[in-house]
Amino acid sequence: MVASVGTPAPAQENRLDDLGVLRACIALGLQSLDEEKPLRPIATQRSERFQGKVAETNRLMCRGGSGAVQQRPTPWVDWSNYFGTASKRSMLDVRDQRGITGALIDLEYQRMELIKFNLFDNKTFTQYAGSPTGPVLKKWSEMRLEPTHPSIASVGGNGPQRCDGDLIRHRTLTGICNDIENPAMGASGQLFARNVEFESTFPDIGANELAKNRHGDRLGLLKPDPQLISRKLFTRDQTGARNCNQGHGASDSVDADCPYRKAPSFNVLAAFWIQFMTHDWFSHLDESRNDQSHIMTSLGCATPEAVQLGCRPGDKMDAALIADSTAPAMFKAAETGTERPARSYKTTRNTVTAWWDASQIYGYDERSERRVKRDAADRAKFDMRPSHTGEKLGYLPVFGSACPPGATTGQCDPIQPEWAGQEATAFPDNWSIGMSFYHNLFVREHNSFVDEFRKQAALTPNADSGLRNPANPQQVITYSQVTPEELFQVARLVVSAEIAKIHTIEWTTQLLYNEPLYRAMNSNWSGLIDQDKYPVMNRIVERIRDKFRASSDPRDANVLASAVSSGPGIIATGANKKLVDEGTGKWDPKIVNGGTSHFGSPFNFPEEFPTVYRLHPLVPDLLEFRQIENDPNQIRKKVAVIDTFRGKATARMHDGGLANWALTMGRQRLGLLFLRNHPQFMQNLDLPPRLDTKIDVAALDLIRDRERGLPRFNELRRQIGLRQLTSFEDFIDKRPDVSEADKKLQRELVDSLRAIYGTHKCDVSKQITSAQRNPDGSPINDCLGNANGSEVDNIEDVDMVVGWLAETTRPHGSAISETQFQLFILNASRRLFSDRFFTSSYRPEFYTTFGLDWVNNNGPGGKRMEQGEPNGHEQEVAPLKRILLRNAPELEPELRHVINTFDPWARDRGEYYSLEWKARVDAKSDASFKK
Repeated sequence: MVASVGTPAPAQENRLDDLGVLRACIALGLQSLDEEKPLRPIATQRSERFQGKVAETNRLMCRGGSGAVQQRPTPWVDWSNYFGTASKRSMLDVRDQRGITGALIDLEYQRMELIKFNLFDNKTFTQYAGSPTGPVLKKWSEMRLEPTHPSIASVGGNGPQRCDGDLIRHRTLTGICNDIENPAMGASGQLFARNVEFESTFPDIGANELAKNRHGDRLGLLKPDPQLISRKLFTRDQTGARNCNQGHGASDSVDADCPYRKAPSFNVLAAFWIQFMTHDWFSHLDESRNDQSHIMTSLGCATPEAVQLGCRPGDKMDAALIADSTAPAMFKAAETGTERPARSYKTTRNTVTAWWDASQIYGYDERSERRVKRDAADRAKFDMRPSHTGEKLGYLPVFGSACPPGATTGQCDPIQPEWAGQEATAFPDNWSIGMSFYHNLFVREHNSFVDEFRKQAALTPNADSGLRNPANPQQVITYSQVTPEELFQVARLVVSAEIAKIHTIEWTTQLLYNEPLYRAMNSNWSGLIDQDKYPVMNRIVERIRDKFRASSDPRDANVLASAVSSGPGIIATGANKKLVDEGTGKWDPKIVNGGTSHFGSPFNFPEEFPTVYRLHPLVPDLLEFRQIENDPNQIRKKVAVIDTFRGKATARMHDGGLANWALTMGRQRLGLLFLRNHPQFMQNLDLPPRLDTKIDVAALDLIRDRERGLPRFNELRRQIGLRQLTSFEDFIDKRPDVSEADKKLQRELVDSLRAIYGTHKCDVSKQITSAQRNPDGSPINDCLGNANGSEVDNIEDVDMVVGWLAETTRPHGSAISETQFQLFILNASRRLFSDRFFTSSYRPEFYTTFGLDWVNNNGPGGKRMEQGEPNGHEQEVAPLKRILLRNAPELEPELRHVINTFDPWARDRGEYYSLEWKARVDAKSDASFKK
């Protein structure tokens, strides 16, 4: 037993805390030992939100004891201090579920309030906020196809538009017709949305009084200096490191060393996975280019201190692409009666599809599709070429030279010149060994699915495949009748769903390595509630549903949809209804589309979401290359990541082999997402011919966020329902088990933040936000609780990326900050809620029966279970592990020890969510475990 998440208290103190916990739970009306009453209300106003902070002392005490109560004054969420939410030491009793249940309730309340208050579409916001029924709209004229669109006639032309026929059978190239009533939603070229009020965007232009009061004249594109921030707050300290050479190593020498702060339970496969994902979800660029008509000839480095730290005044970069920079129209909001902007002050465009459709592999427009190499002899498959001895499944072919302007493909490829020599794929930008690995792996998986489907077709050629054609929906399509094109498109659906499943239940549960998030992420996919194992949580969810079924507020219908999904999960919502309308003999559009939930706002990613994934500290400078058949415990060479970019990645992949690169990245830990842990090679990136200067990627991240009008860190927290910080001191972790060394580092970083962002004399007459209020209900002013005229930290000016990298108070096992995670809560759910191929069209008529079973069972041959109960759960063999075993079978001796593919492969996972860096028995000679 422990009194808190921190260091165990003496026995007498433990006993007193146990008594206090029991009294608190009884005062809450505890039922069945763990069910609390009453439930808290959902906020009716933005400024009254939950903020992840529990108001009642008894509720906090019941869920987490005195340790949770002691952390209540901090700005950080409470649930991470509850019983059972960390390692085994956090358990009051191994049978106790109060803390975990409380954490799940808190997380669901946060999601419900995010859905209620944080959807801001740049095309339809006037409908959402201009009418009481706006939040329950499901169809928007702004989501029609344009008159010049090549598919305009197929959806109804200039009349009412609805997708049908071949446009609804499969995922389309450009993402149109995912929602059959809103053909353009989520398609390539749509505007990024926002998760914050438009008034809070572009704070540097001072478009409203609150922004002026919040920041004064302290902000600008280069204010504070982004290169100074990069060098002072982001740089890895590698002073005296052996043969590091700013991350370039020493020609693969094993003697090179580029130290970095390492995560204990997350590997390099995970770092490259998220880059692989973001290439599918969003891009601001046009064929890897920004605004070529506007080259920024100054990127900061304007002070002697910055120059002394190693930055470059001469760096240049093309400016960000902006879709619309004209002043937005104003309208009267129905709820408040106030004038509001109809969109953000400037807008940007997502040049790829927003759907989880593996568009980085299959394409997102006509030009990208021409880069995809399908097998000329078998159109159901990708072209794969043998390269490495013993690897029959092959590798992607490589691009030839770039086509000159006006040329058609033939002896050239539709690529940028710098992509020549890389593997051929739809999204070739920012190519590295990690992208080479995942593209080759999932193209192998596509082809493996095709082979296994055909084996089934050979066994049962006349059996019903489950696939249907909407042109004749009652006509059975047998396995032998599935055409190569149909099979290619089914394989795309299957691979896309596998990728989404891996990200949801495998990558994210290791990113956020604790019990509440394990359950929460699995609930997104397959449902939270096991009636037998978690009866209390089931009753609580039902109480939440009852609470909002009775509400007359249209926004509460959206809250109800979120709560309802907590039971059965989001996947396959609405897919159990009969698809064919008996009256018409056709597919019923209400069933095809009926399982989706857009919550009154068309789906696209918000501008804030790409910034969540600015995760460059994850990447090490050097990769520790190993060989599966030559003692995996030995590091054979250290390969600089910078030496695996672009065409060099292809040569490295062919030379090392996919299985050895999997082993290399699977064993090595990635970097912690904290300040002073960016790779130095990214601050000195030299990638001609695209640029004629080096570039500091870390500084460029800040510049891009400022160009695109991201709010600064503290206002973002208020906007998304988290408690504000009042000074830089709030970044120091106040929990009792923080080491003195960590506290010392945190104080140094606070001093650096203050030196860069500064202080000012505050003015209590200046209100700085409407998104949140003080605990007494008064407006938040410039003094943030201090006396008028006090010298206060410029906490309001901190850039978003700087702020969450400075967050040291995080939930157990969480690789990202709680601010990043808050944005993740909303968008991770929405991209499943809004996609009919994961809801009502997740069914055999689209996937085939074989394909649906493949996704549900993580491959052919039925479900396979891991031995024992890792972290107290019966677990299936994880989907990415199954894919690796199918497509790189030589990894089996290594993978038999692995539970989660993103946990360092040689780590002993130990007991309940242990973060200990300890070798498994057969890996004790691995040098990475030696101190």
